[in-house]
Amino acid sequence: MVDVLVIGGGIAGVSIACELAADAQVILLEAEPELARHTTGRSAAIYAPTYGPPTVRQLTRESEPLFGDGVLTPHPTLWLALDDDGVDHLRELPVEPLTPREAVELCPPLRPPLAVAIDTSCMDIDVMALHARYVRGLHERGGTIHRNARVTELRRDGGGWVVNGIRTDVVVNAAGAWADELAALAGVPTIGLRPMRRTIALARATVDPAWPLVSDVVDTFYFRPESGHLLISPADETPSEPCDAKPDEVDVAIALDRVNAVTTLNLRSVHTAWAGLRSFVADREPVVGAWPDHPGFVFYAGQGGYGIQMAPALARTGADIILGRVPPSPIMSPR
Repeated sequence: MVDVLVIGGGIAGVSIACELAADAQVILLEAEPELARHTTGRSAAIYAPTYGPPTVRQLTRESEPLFGDGVLTPHPTLWLALDDDGVDHLRELPVEPLTPREAVELCPPLRPPLAVAIDTSCMDIDVMALHARYVRGLHERGGTIHRNARVTELRRDGGGWVVNGIRTDVVVNAAGAWADELAALAGVPTIGLRPMRRTIALARATVDPAWPLVSDVVDTFYFRPESGHLLISPADETPSEPCDAKPDEVDVAIALDRVNAVTTLNLRSVHTAWAGLRSFVADREPVVGAWPDHPGFVFYAGQGGYGIQMAPALARTGADIILGRVPPSPIMSPR
């Protein structure tokens, strides 16, 4: 018997498990032989408190002092407006306007945009350092991690649940893109989770590591220096089944074209490419809580592309909700 069983070893699972382990006996199950194999290990690793819907932005801001030393490194973002729609979006952001000339001074290959602003609140995230800190914290608090533990049994048992032969009072479904599949296995209504593939590549280019991240304000591309190459993405959201996502050559080509259109870089090829899944519900807010008729089966899902930047504050909030220290949030409850 265990108090809480968490399913999923990405940043969502390890962070909520670590927070819960301060007050409960916790076991975490991960289907793969290693943790953070899927979305967490493929993140663009950006902390952007102006990015996402309102609840996400709030949790992201609250997370900043919780990351700890050595996890965040300042790295400003240039938000570009390339048409009138982009200009309207740019006006809504709490960022500092720049002249096109000032933007080019910060990123010399950039072609002067219609409008541009700088967000100095953005930072790089050392994702694996953050993930490792939560794994270490979970172990220090007496928690246990089982790898190669794909869930094949998930059923109600009296007032609790049985997962792969382990009895528990509470199941925390932090399985990312697979969260609805696990709910179906448990006989619990799903939350309408929609996994979306996003492609990232490292393009061959001569770059200056001091360049900012550059992103279209309406989210059709972004690029930034990374490990001597240029990290690029078409900011795609292609519907996908839960899977080990692979990059599509067409999406890589689109990323090259979009970055070439706004720069003088003339990118032609990539060194490597990968893809991850961003999973959303309809309103794109995270989901934390249980259906009223299915107590003890807690969703901790729907974190989309924001899961890492809001992980510390969301994990603390989630633990408070799961352990009954605060009432469920009407914004984040299953709906």
